Amino acid sequence: MTLYGSIPLMQAHKVNSTVAVFWLNAAETWVDITKSTRGGALGIGGATDTQTHWFSESGLLDVFVLLGPSPQAINRDYAALTGTPQLPAQFAIGHHQCRWNYVTDTDVRDVDRKFDKHVLPYDVIWLDIEYTDGKKYFTWDPLTFPDPLGMQSQLDEHARKLVVIIDPHIKREAGYAVVDELESRGLSVMNKEAAPYEGWCWPGASLWLDAFNPAALAWWKTLFTYERFVGTASNAWLWNDMNEPSVFNGPETTMPKDNLHHGGWEHRDVHNLNGLTFHNATFEALLARDASSSKSNSNSISSVSSVSSSARRPFVLTRAFFAGSQRLGAMWTGDNQASWPHLAASIPMVLSLNTAGFPFAGADVGGFFGNPDRELLARWYQAGAFYPFFRAHAHIDTRRREPYLGGDEPARSAIAQALRLRYALLPAWYTAFADAAARGTPVVRPQWHAHPLDAAGFALDDQLHLGDTGLLFKPAVAPGVTAVDVHLADARTYYDYHTFAAFAGPAGRSAAVPAALPRLPLLMRAGHIFPRRDRPRRSGGLMQRDPLTLVVVLDQTAPRGGDAAGALYLDDGATHAFRAGACVRRALRFDAAAGVLRSREAEPEPGGCAPGDATPGYRDSLSDVRVHEVLLVGVPRAWEGRTRARVVLERVAGGEAAAAADDDADAPREVQLTVVPERDGAARWAVVRLLPGVGVARDWRIEF
Repeated sequence: MTLYGSIPLMQAHKVNSTVAVFWLNAAETWVDITKSTRGGALGIGGATDTQTHWFSESGLLDVFVLLGPSPQAINRDYAALTGTPQLPAQFAIGHHQCRWNYVTDTDVRDVDRKFDKHVLPYDVIWLDIEYTDGKKYFTWDPLTFPDPLGMQSQLDEHARKLVVIIDPHIKREAGYAVVDELESRGLSVMNKEAAPYEGWCWPGASLWLDAFNPAALAWWKTLFTYERFVGTASNAWLWNDMNEPSVFNGPETTMPKDNLHHGGWEHRDVHNLNGLTFHNATFEALLARDASSSKSNSNSISSVSSVSSSARRPFVLTRAFFAGSQRLGAMWTGDNQASWPHLAASIPMVLSLNTAGFPFAGADVGGFFGNPDRELLARWYQAGAFYPFFRAHAHIDTRRREPYLGGDEPARSAIAQALRLRYALLPAWYTAFADAAARGTPVVRPQWHAHPLDAAGFALDDQLHLGDTGLLFKPAVAPGVTAVDVHLADARTYYDYHTFAAFAGPAGRSAAVPAALPRLPLLMRAGHIFPRRDRPRRSGGLMQRDPLTLVVVLDQTAPRGGDAAGALYLDDGATHAFRAGACVRRALRFDAAAGVLRSREAEPEPGGCAPGDATPGYRDSLSDVRVHEVLLVGVPRAWEGRTRARVVLERVAGGEAAAAADDDADAPREVQLTVVPERDGAARWAVVRLLPGVGVARDWRIEF
């Protein structure tokens, strides 16, 4: 259906060539795609021609042709035109818990406590429209949410956040200050007679904010201050829904095409851009909210507002989107159903959005409409753990299905393991998001994007790669599945994430990866290094200073295991201070010939982490954040019998802590090396733990 969003970017790919067309038109647009075969006998064995026919309701012919020649070049050039994705706050890439609706602040507190009781992590709990007083935004129902600040204070005890919904329709009710101001200032969308346009949505008769109007944006910013949106604290963020716009009594459930926006533009000319403008208005309003507040504000949560004096990165989820929306936050794929086909469809949808420059995307885990059985719910949590935006959501008429209500085994364990895996891999996810923010690259990648020379994988849209980590995931999307067939593009060894079982062989092979519940089918590709945090926590916010594990994946078929490389990105996870250099990006490399693992400062790149005024202070702040463990999978047979490795801290320039640590530089320290031989089908692996002085912000090497 023609709902929610439009990114008019089409890509074409074959071996050694990727091109794209970006059709910059904000009117409603259709694209026809036709394929024909030329050459060959009876049309068999010939070349396939693909032709596309674009037509928009109005506007100019404004077309960009992107010549590639690689998928990465298309990402770069598209980002140069429309902007790189937002680097989200770290909490935003954690697990979000939502339903329409948590009905009281007591209900929210109870759900929060039960997550802790069942030792399940989450970062954000959400409120849909019922939290308001009669569906009037910027208000709270005094009977069901009498103490919103107390509710948010409880969430903040474990660094958790609250997201509340605010839509572009404003209830037209006498005495409601927000609508009175909107109408008296002439800031709403007008009908063709240049009078305020009235339509129907959740509150009944409503007016719509005209977010194309600069005066409307300036006024919108004033509504989000703690003084005006009373009851919100600094750990409250936003959700913009229905911003296509959705109008219940409008033509095609949207507003009439001859409505008028600021500057005399008809709605038909800007329909596809409407959602972006409202998303942007709320994003800017939250920036202004923080800029106008102080740490002593009575509505501020002290532990949140004291993270940094720099502006915090807003979180705003949008339903409607256009090219450029990626600069502002996250989106989700809308109202899906609790069914196996909708679970399966979510993977190509999320992959398409990632290759179209909007990586912070996800689908409602569990399905919005209907009641999933326990197996479907468990499989959806496994898939959701590999959506960049990971939110469980459900309709008001569905049965409660919080993850601690996961039913009997093995579904209960499958859900818990999926949640904990997402949190263990948060450092890898955050590094992938930093790459996206710097270069416009997808956070999750389809097979053709990750392996652009593997023609056999071009049509696959049911498995995904997490950034440059080498992690390859294929969800089970049908009932009763005990294994999934994963296409392996090259001859490198792949390993089961859980058991280290090796899948070696020729390029283009298929691997039957065990997937019986509660197993989540996930492979690690040789030649990669990725970070994780193994200490279980209640939320991502509590993991910020936890020690890290580096997983080094070697190729058991290569001499000495082959080389491997990876990256680690860190910043404060909350503010824009990284733009001033308050960030660390490490290049991690394993040299097989020398048997040495190194961590070096990565070369600066435009748009990425680069040294600045804030760099020394930030590096000093990381002096107690360490690499605690290195796990190496697929180590050579020659390693068997070894019991020691050597850690060498190298001399670095930087902050005071780094300078002080240089007293110990270049002095090797021996640590215990444990090598586990091949057994029960698992590859040989090794581990070193309790690494002395191996800080995340300094150079070091480990000699094996």
